[in-house]
Amino acid sequence: FIDLHIHGTHEFLTDNGPSDVEHLCEILPRYGVTAFVPTICPRPPGEDAAFVSALARVQSTGSRIPALHMEGPFLALTGALPKDALGKADRKRLMALIEAASPYRAVFSISPDFENILDLIPLMIQNAAGVFITHTRATVAQTVAAIEAGARHATHFYDVFPVPPETEPGARPCGAVEAVLADPRVSVDFILDGEHVDPIAVKVALACKGPERVCLITDANTGAGMPPGRHRFLGGAEVVFEREGGPARLAGQTDKPGVLAGSGLTMDRAMRNAIDLLNVDLCQAVRMVSANPARVLGLDDRFGQIKEGCNADFVVLDNTLRVHETWIGGKRVYRKEDDKGARI
Repeated sequence: FIDLHIHGTHEFLTDNGPSDVEHLCEILPRYGVTAFVPTICPRPPGEDAAFVSALARVQSTGSRIPALHMEGPFLALTGALPKDALGKADRKRLMALIEAASPYRAVFSISPDFENILDLIPLMIQNAAGVFITHTRATVAQTVAAIEAGARHATHFYDVFPVPPETEPGARPCGAVEAVLADPRVSVDFILDGEHVDPIAVKVALACKGPERVCLITDANTGAGMPPGRHRFLGGAEVVFEREGGPARLAGQTDKPGVLAGSGLTMDRAMRNAIDLLNVDLCQAVRMVSANPARVLGLDDRFGQIKEGCNADFVVLDNTLRVHETWIGGKRVYRKEDDKGARI
């Protein structure tokens, strides 16, 4: 399984630094994750590149890290992210982040309505791993322009994609969502926890995109994979989970109480949710958490398949579709029988 968008799991959070990312590499195989893209919340200018550079020194001995995901600062809407998520179209800052991420590739989340973003997308395409559309009120024209410039994926689709205001009574408005759905070049991913997005929206995307361009992510926060409760997030804030695998909501010291802030999903649960909520078969559910994400990252020649020439990464499921074993590079790194999912 490949998670394109994840902030944390258990008590560990990417934004806490390299040690937490190392712990995530060790924990995630128990949920079938053989590769993940650590997602980084934006920091003030001058601080973000140094932090990314520190994360880039992590060398995983568990789940692979194919890239680092910058969820900001090139966004028009914050959602649950800190205010530093809103930046400027600063070419120097962009190149510093790309350089800081080395030897990993950088993935950037952007808003098509972010001022002067079209000047940056070609640089992101040339030097980074991909451009994800999100956190946007963009018009159809703005979204089409971003796609033409090279944006080819939309992350946590439908979430922080507000419905455009009605300007003509009786005429349904269109915006970024419709522009993304209409373009066959663009793939999408969803947080399928039953609350972030109605399952019917995922079914619409499957109908529009076909079986190969819809992915599932966790967008997991601290507390994912654990029982319901409260867990520490950023800047003194906390997130609370009302049910295992449910959405995270901001609590504690925050000006956005109750706002969705990622999820408590794990990738194996997301796969099972696809079967239960979308009525797809096991093959399609697995495709949405493996081969399809690999294709988004441009790594489908080595990831997401079991065949000669690919990485020997695979998951063994039991008859309840829980993870029994996880293998990475031909070595077993997790077995259910081992206490606390210890690596062997």
